[in-house]
Amino acid sequence: MKRILLVIAVVALYILHQDFWFWRTAHPMIFGFIPIGLFYQGCFSVAASLLMWLLVKYAWPTELEREVEEQVPEEDSAH
Repeated sequence: MKRILLVIAVVALYILHQDFWFWRTAHPMIFGFIPIGLFYQGCFSVAASLLMWLLVKYAWPTELEREVEEQVPEEDSAH
């Protein structure tokens, strides 16, 4: 279930990245000085960062790390 939700979140964020609805306007101004498109991109960047954190936390392939740790020679692990 977690994996399905993460896939849906990635697809949703990909679709939301195509923000064609703010391409031709700078209004309204957020906080009186930030154009709406710039504010949207800032919020999108924060959302993408949070999604990447979730992907690393819940979908990282730990078996790859175990495989690499098993291949470390004895002499390197002593240092």
